[in-house]
Amino acid sequence: MDNRKRGVVNPGKTTHNTGDLSGKGSVFRGKRRMPGLDVDCLILATQKRTDEVREMVTQNRPQVLLSGFADESANHKTAIEQFVAFAALGLSYYSIRFIDVGQGVKNVMKITPEELDKVIQLQQEYGLKVSSLGSPIGKIKLKDVEDGTKNVYIPFERYLQEDVARACELAQALGTKLIRGFSFYHPKGEDPRPYVTEVVDRLGQIADKCQQAGLIFGLEVEANLVGQNGFLLAEIYDKLKHPALVLVFDGANLVVQGYTPGEIFEQYQAMKPGLGWMHIKDYRRPQRDVKGGHVDEDMLKNFVPANMGDSGHEVILRDFATILPELEQKLQAQGVPGVFLDLEPHVKGGGQFGGFSGPDGMGVALRGLCRLLDYVGISYHLRDFDDVRAARGF
Repeated sequence: MDNRKRGVVNPGKTTHNTGDLSGKGSVFRGKRRMPGLDVDCLILATQKRTDEVREMVTQNRPQVLLSGFADESANHKTAIEQFVAFAALGLSYYSIRFIDVGQGVKNVMKITPEELDKVIQLQQEYGLKVSSLGSPIGKIKLKDVEDGTKNVYIPFERYLQEDVARACELAQALGTKLIRGFSFYHPKGEDPRPYVTEVVDRLGQIADKCQQAGLIFGLEVEANLVGQNGFLLAEIYDKLKHPALVLVFDGANLVVQGYTPGEIFEQYQAMKPGLGWMHIKDYRRPQRDVKGGHVDEDMLKNFVPANMGDSGHEVILRDFATILPELEQKLQAQGVPGVFLDLEPHVKGGGQFGGFSGPDGMGVALRGLCRLLDYVGISYHLRDFDDVRAARGF
């Protein structure tokens, strides 16, 4: 049969749509148009209606702010690499941890005043704001004893006056209200429970410092620390009840200890009354004979995006959506712009003090998270053309 009679375009010719829906050369040539039908108006009306429906759906959903540890996205951890990657991914917030501003890679706690000024200048240039200071506060020994680890001990009074004060200064300078921190290392191999009271005392003093500076200290759940699981971290929070202290959930940090998705959900539930924000990373198939206990963090190799791991993020985020409006209101009253989900995916490797994903891995992790959020009905924003126009100034 002749292809023209079957309505098949000649494969040897290129058909161009000139935009003329009725004239010669149009793909609509020879087609009859309905009387009175303005196709341009129909297209614009359909687009407008689509935008209205999308906005209506978005408005009815609880919302989070997307952020991430920008150092994970940069092959060499330079400030420009980090900020280019995050701007290209459509993110408007980042957590700062390790960065190279021209004098080598440093933990943010070690950058000079000149480097700090440069970071602030560059983040403004790339349209970024700091969601949290990814400090290592609390990742030191609780006791001055040799336990076979590489963790350091610093007398607490000095630590409070120097390191904690420095973290507060940096957070203020960078324009964030949030400092991420930890619950101290008890001696390796010992039960963490007898150390809870001492940790509560120390964290109370840290939270006091933060409160005086108008800041909030976020206590992250992580292996090998006194607050190594959700139940212990919730106990610390309940004993302290400090207005400048919140909890930070991290599913992968529980998976690596051998906990099942059901057990992780229970720990999330225990932490829920104290939650301030979440870290998003995941892990699968941990090789663990027992739950809890010491974890060799340098041997962890199976980090995956949040939609592929064993944390059960779908169930957790679906439940988290129910408390988002109230939590958002609470945080905004304290000067925080909203509830952050902070990507820390480690998909190319991770250890005790950080991880790496590369620009491609960060993109994979972000898209995986967005698919989850779409599925569970949580709204978020990535930069769009309106943001580009606003940045252009018209």
